[in-house]
Amino acid sequence: MMSLQPLTAVNCAGLLQPGCSLLQLDGDTLLFGQKGWPKRSCPTGIFGVRIKEKEFKLRPISFSNNSCYLPPLRCPAIARLEPRNGSPESYVIHGGRTPNNELSAALYVLSVESRGCNRKLTLCCQEKELAGEPPGARYGHTASVVHSRGKRACVLFGGRSYQPPGQRTTETWNSMVDCPPQVFLVDLDYGCCSAHYLPELADGQSFHLALSRGDCVYLLGGHTLASDSRPPRLFRLRVELLLGSPKLCCDVLDNGLSITSAIATRLGSAHEYVVLGGYQADQQKQLQCHLVVLDENGIRIEPQAPPPWNGEISSSRLWFGGSLGKGHALLAVPAEGNPAPADAFYLYQVSFEQEGAGGEDVLQGYSQESTDMEDSTPLEDSEELYFGREPHELEMLDSDGEGEVYNEDDEEDETQAGYWIRCCAGCQVDPNMWEPFYSTELTRPAMIFCSRGEGGHWVHAQCMELPEAVLLRLSQNNAKYFCLDHAGQGHQERTPPRQELPVKRTPMKPVHKKAPIKINMTPAKKSFLRRLFYD
Repeated sequence: MMSLQPLTAVNCAGLLQPGCSLLQLDGDTLLFGQKGWPKRSCPTGIFGVRIKEKEFKLRPISFSNNSCYLPPLRCPAIARLEPRNGSPESYVIHGGRTPNNELSAALYVLSVESRGCNRKLTLCCQEKELAGEPPGARYGHTASVVHSRGKRACVLFGGRSYQPPGQRTTETWNSMVDCPPQVFLVDLDYGCCSAHYLPELADGQSFHLALSRGDCVYLLGGHTLASDSRPPRLFRLRVELLLGSPKLCCDVLDNGLSITSAIATRLGSAHEYVVLGGYQADQQKQLQCHLVVLDENGIRIEPQAPPPWNGEISSSRLWFGGSLGKGHALLAVPAEGNPAPADAFYLYQVSFEQEGAGGEDVLQGYSQESTDMEDSTPLEDSEELYFGREPHELEMLDSDGEGEVYNEDDEEDETQAGYWIRCCAGCQVDPNMWEPFYSTELTRPAMIFCSRGEGGHWVHAQCMELPEAVLLRLSQNNAKYFCLDHAGQGHQERTPPRQELPVKRTPMKPVHKKAPIKINMTPAKKSFLRRLFYD
C-alpha cells in the first residue's frame, strides 16, 4: 500500500533541482547536487535532510581537513559501497554536470569521517586516481558494485557527453551525443580501469535504472538520444572477476520497461525495490509503479497500484526526486500558478507499507533521478542559497538541529564582504565561476592583507599574481605586504612587479643653429670704423 503526503519546504526549496541526488549514509539522508555553486557558509554543497511534522528542512554538512574539493554535480553515477576490511560505508560518485554545464570525469569516494557529541556529521571526500582505460566525462550514466570470487568492482555504463573535439563546432557546441555502449570495470582498490564491448549492447543509453545483486547488474529502461526512443529494454550483465582478466557476458531479457529517470527505493528485503516516477515518452510521465525483486532465479517485475496522485502531480510535465531510505521516496514538481507561488517546488513524501518489512538498510543500486527535459536548454545558475552561520557556531548547536536549519531570510550579500569581495579594479574572482587555484585552497580563495594605511584591506592572492611559494613565505613569516596598487611604499615583501617591456625612447636630433659671422679686421680698420660711427 502506498501513501502520498505533502511536505512544506522550510525556506530551502530553491536548493533543489532536477538531477540532484539523495544518499543514505550512516543512517542519515544527504542531499547532493544543489542548484548553483556552494557558498562559504556551506562550502561542501551537501546538506542533511530532515523531515519532521510534515516539514522538509536542510542543514549543512562539513568536510574533514584532508578532504578534496567536490563540486555540485547534476546527474552523476552513484553507487553505495558496503563496509569491508576496515573500510567504512561509503559512496562512489563519478561524472555529472557542474553549474557551468561542464562535464566531470573524476571519481570521488565519499565516506563518514566522524560524528560530534551532538551527532554532527563530518564527511571525508577523496578523489580516486584512475589508470588504464578510464571512462570519459559524462552524465546520465549509472554505477553499480558487483562481488565475485571474494573481490568487488564498480561497473559504469551509459551516459551522454559533448561531441568529440574534432566534430564540435560553433553551431553544435552544446549538443549532446550518446556515449559509446562500453562497459567500464573499475578496481576500487587500485584504480585500474578496463573498457569492454559486448555485442548485445549495440546502442548507447542514458537515464536508465541499474540494480545489482552478487555478480549481476540489471539495466532497466533508458533513453537513446540517436533514435529518440525509450524501448522496453532489460539487460543482465554478469561479471566474473577472474585472476588477470575479468569475464563479462550479457543477456537480453524480454520483460523490460519503457522508462527513464526513475526512482528506486528499497523495501524490507535487501534486493526488493519499488520503482516509481520517471517518463515513458517525451513530456509524458510514468504514473504506474512497479515492484522489482532480484533473487537467485533472476529478476521479477510486477505492477503495483500507485498512490493517489493529486492535481499538481498529474498536470505537471516535470517531476524528479530520490530515495529517502527504506520504504520512502521524495517527489518534487514545479510550483505553478498566478501569482507565482513563493516556493519553487511542491514536495511530497511517498511511503510504501509492507508486512514483515525489516532488515538492514542496504542499497545495492541507484538510478538517475533527473529529467531528460533539461538537456534541450542548459539550466541557468540560480541565486546562491547558503547558511548564515560559521562552522564554529554549528558545533555549539543542540542535537535536534533546529538551530542549524537553513533559512532564506538569513541571507546576506557575500559579494560585498568576506572572501568574495571585489578586491581591486581587475579582480578575477567570480563567486559563480571560482575554482581552486593554489594547492592550499579548498572551498574559498586565498587572501592576503595589504598594510597600506591604518585600516588596510584584503586582496585575493590570485589577483595579485602571487606565486604560491611567495604566498606561503608571507603567511609563515608574518611579513608586511603591499598590493600592486600600493607597492610604491616601503615594505618588507611585495608582489613581484608585472613584466612590462621597457619603452624605447629615441633621442631627438639637436637643432643646428647658425654660428655668428666673424669678421677678421686689423687694428687699423677697427680704429677707422670706430672714428666713423662714434665720433
